[in-house]
Order: sequence, then structure tokens, then C-alpha cells
Amino acid sequence: MKSYAIVGAGARARYMFAKPIAFQWHATARLVGIYDINPARANLLSQECGGIPVYDSFDAMLSGSRPDVVIVATVDSSHHEYIIRALESGFDCITEKPMTIDAEKCRAILEAERRTGKKVRVTFNARFNPYTARIKELLNKGAIGDVTHIHFEWNLDHSHGADYFRRWHRRMENSGGLLVHKSTHHFDLINWWLGKEPEEVFAYGRRAFYGATREERGERCLTCAYQSTCEFYYDMESDQFANSYYLGAEQEDGYVRDQCVFGDDITIYDSMSLNVRYEDAVTLNYSLIAYSPYEGWRAVIHGTKGRMEAEVYTSGERAGKPFQQLHVYDHRGNVEIHRIKKLEGGHGGSDVKLQRMMFVPDQPDPLGQQADSRAGAMSLAVGVAANLSISNNRHVRIGELLVVDGPC
Repeated sequence: MKSYAIVGAGARARYMFAKPIAFQWHATARLVGIYDINPARANLLSQECGGIPVYDSFDAMLSGSRPDVVIVATVDSSHHEYIIRALESGFDCITEKPMTIDAEKCRAILEAERRTGKKVRVTFNARFNPYTARIKELLNKGAIGDVTHIHFEWNLDHSHGADYFRRWHRRMENSGGLLVHKSTHHFDLINWWLGKEPEEVFAYGRRAFYGATREERGERCLTCAYQSTCEFYYDMESDQFANSYYLGAEQEDGYVRDQCVFGDDITIYDSMSLNVRYEDAVTLNYSLIAYSPYEGWRAVIHGTKGRMEAEVYTSGERAGKPFQQLHVYDHRGNVEIHRIKKLEGGHGGSDVKLQRMMFVPDQPDPLGQQADSRAGAMSLAVGVAANLSISNNRHVRIGELLVVDGPC
């Protein structure tokens, strides 16, 4: 049985790692320590998981709990700090995505991994969704020949999308923006589907919807004068989890969970578009919109022998169907339709599949769904390159950010 210690006690740490280890995977995994810079949150998580020891510093947790693996689930900008300290202390790491938020921090993680011999895994749960896994299987079998081009668009609705503009993610220095924090999932999927690595990026990005786009705004929803008229009003007091873990813990660190989505201090983009060139001249058109009327994604994959069309809806009128369809065309226009049943659970059933891979030993992995530090580096590198491209209006080569010949 392996033991795990967690740094970070927010929503993701709670539902993806701590509670599943404590109550679902306890036959093969054991939670031995929790640390968060907000002790109130750490203690709440401990209580929910049966009284797990809470430590007053990260180093104290490492020395006191001596876990087999350290799980990092903090604000994105601090991932590198905890990963490197854990590796240097002799522990393997599992980190939430993105692995980190910029090239310098990424290079530091990769160097520490090489130097210590310890390993980093990144939790890309999107690889474990039955629908995305079927796409990988079909591409591996050559269903459309060699892939030449991918069109991929992701739409976040007014609920999910807006939430990134309330929280710490709204500042580029915390999250790297949505092209790093959110799109790292999508870029990893594409890298994984292709079995290729990105080489060059050109991007556009701006704030078209959130930020200081309306006069009727306040500092936070809790005290806002426009609660009754704003469609983005978020009532933390009626949300039991947010009320206890965030509103009730504000006095510890001053973090405000319900900041105004129209605040003038927002620095991340809500509208993004990329062109990416991969190995072997494969190309990608990618877009992310954070204010769509409905949520979902669409991918069109062209190959030398056909075309694949994928569509997923997670909100709106088309979201309720029990099956998702995948269309595969040959060059004559003949179509083969694959029906993939939706699974229950977080992220379309992918969370529990990822947890099984992490917490139950000797799991088969025929599709290579486990992601290592190189996968983490190559997915975030696309977002980092895109941010640089937007800022400087130029093409950015991945080789400018990372050493791409051999191990990163």
C-alpha cells in the first residue's frame, strides 16, 4: 500500500485526491498528511477525511509523514516550488495540471527530475474519458490514415467560464491564463492523439467579454450593489462547500472566492485562437471561448484516408443524450458512426479511471494514458508559446522554451 501526502486543500484536492483516497481507494492507498497555506481549509479537509494529520509547513509534512508520493494541488504558480522540493527530498510527485505556468519553471522541474532520479506524473484526466480514448484507439489503428490537420474548438459557458474570472485564475501571474490553465488539457489530448510534439505556435488573444466591460460592477458578489440584476451573481453563502472552505476561511489568507467577473484587475484572455505546427508538418487550428451560451467541444481530424468528426456537449439542449457519437468518413464519403456511452462521475467518468490508474498498482495502460513530465511540459509549452505570441505578435518555436531533442 502506498502512502500519499497532499499540499493544497481546495476543491480539486478534495474531490479528486483526498476524499477518494480516504473512502474509495483505501485498500491500496493511504492519506498520511495535508498541508495548505490556509490552515482553516487544511483542517476542514482533514476532518472530512477522518482526521488526517495536518502540518504547519510543507517541509514538516514531508519529514513527519514520509509519504511514498507527494500530491501537488495548489495554485498553479506554486506547483514548481512544491514539486522541486518534494523531488529533492526523495519523493515522487503527482501534480495537478498544468505542471507549471511558464518555461523557466518548467525547465527547473525537468532539471530537478533528472538530477534526483525521482518522477513526476501529471493528472490529465481528459485522456481517460471513454470518448477521447476511442478517438485515440481509432487513430492508432489508422482509421483515417496519417493525420494531416486538426480543427479543435472548446466553448466554456457562462457558468464554468465565468468562474475562472472570479477566482485566482483571473491573474496571469497565478495561472498563466486559460491557454495554460485550461487549454493544457486540450493540447495534451491533441499531442497524445497524434503521438507527436508541437514545434511552432502563432496566436491571438484578448478580453472581449469579462473584465472592465460594464459600469455595473463591484469588488465581489457578496457586497455588490447589483446582486439582483447581474446574471453573474454568485451566492457563496448558499453554497455549502464554498461557504465553509472559502468564505469561512478568508480571515486566514485574505483570498476572496467571489470577485467580480467585470473587475478591472483581470489580466487573462477570454477569447483565444491558435495555429500550431507539429512534427511532420501536421497542423492544428485551435480556439477557446469562455463566454459561450452552451458548453462543449468539437474536433475535426483530417487524415490521408479520411476524416473524423467529434462533438461533445456538456450543457445546453444537446447535452442530455446518453450516448456520444463519433463519425469516421472515408474518401468516398462513406461514414461509420461510433456510439460511445456516457459514464457517470466527474468529467464524464474520467476521474475515477484516472484515480484507479494512480492508486491501484499494476494497471494495464495500452493507450499510454498515464502522463509523465514530458507530456506535462509539451502541453503547457503550447500555451506558454501562445501567450508569448500574443504579447509579441510573432511565431514562437517550442525550441525557444524547452530543449526538445531527446528528454526535455
